Amino acid sequence: MNMLDDRAKVLLKALVERYIADGQPVGSRTLARATGIELSPATIRNVMSDLEVLGLIASPHTSAGRVPTSRGYRLFVDTMLTADREQLHTPSLAADQPQKVITNAANLLSDLSQFVGVVIAPRRSSVFRHIEFLRLSERRLLVIIVSPEGDVQNRVLFTESDYSTSQLTEASNYLNHHFAGMAIEQVREKLLAEVESLRGEIATLMQAAVQVSTEALTQPQDDVVISGERNLLSVSDFSSDMGQLRRAFDLFEQKAQLVRLLDISAQAEGVRIYIGGESQIVPMEELSVVSAPYEIDGQVVGTLGVIGPTRMAYDRMIQIVDITSKLVSNALSHK
Repeated sequence: MNMLDDRAKVLLKALVERYIADGQPVGSRTLARATGIELSPATIRNVMSDLEVLGLIASPHTSAGRVPTSRGYRLFVDTMLTADREQLHTPSLAADQPQKVITNAANLLSDLSQFVGVVIAPRRSSVFRHIEFLRLSERRLLVIIVSPEGDVQNRVLFTESDYSTSQLTEASNYLNHHFAGMAIEQVREKLLAEVESLRGEIATLMQAAVQVSTEALTQPQDDVVISGERNLLSVSDFSSDMGQLRRAFDLFEQKAQLVRLLDISAQAEGVRIYIGGESQIVPMEELSVVSAPYEIDGQVVGTLGVIGPTRMAYDRMIQIVDITSKLVSNALSHK
């Protein structure tokens, strides 16, 4: 990509920025005004022609103007983009429940970008930190399970016999004292080994509790949280072509594809940009993804990002994604 001279770089940068701002093919006159360079319209047309041969811009239909290609966007993002690091005014994310933080983050990404916010939730731990029994009625209990991350799961347990409050307290104390911090599978094995030394009814209660805890802690959760799909309805690139919009919504329906895409970016540090049509990663020419991994206590556990039109203000999206990933990491980490 070093084949461009300074003049061509300036014109390409101006063309991409103008197209991002207006969404209209950019003509030579507009470019001359945007760059402020003293160049004749003929010279500008010649440079545009060279950029087109290089596959960096294209002429749509019969328009005299040009638009960037995915290759042109990539060159712009990689070599010409200087993100203004002015702090965005972002609300903090409350860490009372991880799932709430994830949902808030998706909404925040969507609100700030005015596009689609996507967050891959951390994989749920099968370890429990605390377990408690609450008597609801005869032979009906509420089992409250708290994970190390602070996630709270509630399960109703129907039992064959009725338990007193003191028996429930005894069972929860035993489980918390001996097994807190262990994976629920280990708890089950150890309980089976110790069942002889426990009183029959308490052993039965604890085995039933471990069973519902297994279901609660290992059930698949909504891996991908998406917010703001409707924002694409107001993007002119999509609203004029319902076929493109339908394909975009299909992508959100096929969450597995989004997970694959964001899983790739979890392996990279910092903000990554995937431009539509550039590879199989983003299957739609008209969509780009700006993503970043987030951490819990220094360990990458998930990814978040913004999905919007290829014609988006990348410098602002980089700031939004970068700041949100830091907010999520801080909210989820144990200070």
